[in-house]
Amino acid sequence: MKIAERIAVDENILHGKPRIEGTRISVEIVLGLLGDGLTPEEIIHEHYPEITKEDILACINYAKEIIKEEVYS
Repeated sequence: MKIAERIAVDENILHGKPRIEGTRISVEIVLGLLGDGLTPEEIIHEHYPEITKEDILACINYAKEIIKEEVYS
């Protein structure tokens, strides 16, 4: 099931974790690599040549939307 632009969830793939549509690359992995200081270009060239910069931006936007919905007491 597509849950955001370029982001999908399927309970049979990666235990239902959000992933880049058409891949087994989770949003969590991409965000972790960005958090470790890698650029989108490094992620693509050194780790996942099958994804695009737009896929990486979709991961960031998905995370932004999730955080925007959180309520803190």
